[in-house]
Amino acid sequence: MVKVTIIGRVSDGMPLAQGPRLHEENNDVLTTYKKQAEFILKEISLQALPSSKMTILVDHHSFNSFTNTFTLAITLFTIVSLFCYFIFSYMVANGICYLMLCESSYPRKLAFHYLQDLQQEFERLDSSLVDRITKPYTFIKLDNIIGNIRKQYVDTRTQANLSKLNAHRQKELDIATEELSLITERRRRVEMMERMMEAHISTSPVWESKRLEIIALKWTPITILLVVASVLLWTGLILQDDFR
Repeated sequence: MVKVTIIGRVSDGMPLAQGPRLHEENNDVLTTYKKQAEFILKEISLQALPSSKMTILVDHHSFNSFTNTFTLAITLFTIVSLFCYFIFSYMVANGICYLMLCESSYPRKLAFHYLQDLQQEFERLDSSLVDRITKPYTFIKLDNIIGNIRKQYVDTRTQANLSKLNAHRQKELDIATEELSLITERRRRVEMMERMMEAHISTSPVWESKRLEIIALKWTPITILLVVASVLLWTGLILQDDFR
């Protein structure tokens, strides 16, 4: 079953729509999954993840890393994860990312059919609207579209879904898979390296470029004069010694 859906803009990682919220799910758990989805979208915009298709496994470590305190969400997630785990699947097309979360038992082929249906419906809309959006989740027109398509994929045993599963049955999906905890750890290391570089550059503010420019303009002519005077004095002393 599809738990979370987000359609986002790849250029800046802006989430455009998420569809109607599932009232039967715990809000704390869904909020954490939503943060994870937004993180994945941002990683795609930073070109840290493939800009085509991918599946991402959600584990305990990656779930807990997005939660600051041990709330009811952690307890519920631990209980649920004894029976199943969850997978993000995403697809990027024409600068738009279509991302969803479902149980690991949900057929992956069906998950990507769901994303393809989202793409087809999205591309029927006025594409100029996408560039004008400046706030997250304000493409309200997409919410009902996402909700209607999601309903078609709730039951994997419908005739339509079985036909999609049986089509090209022998063909395997060539899609990369990675764990979310590894992706978050990689981002943490990158950010740590960036902070270390920034700290190294700003360790001695005396050597900032503007200060160097002022120092150079003020002292370079004086230094040149002192060097020239020293050379002339040294040359004069040598000449005096030669003529003695």
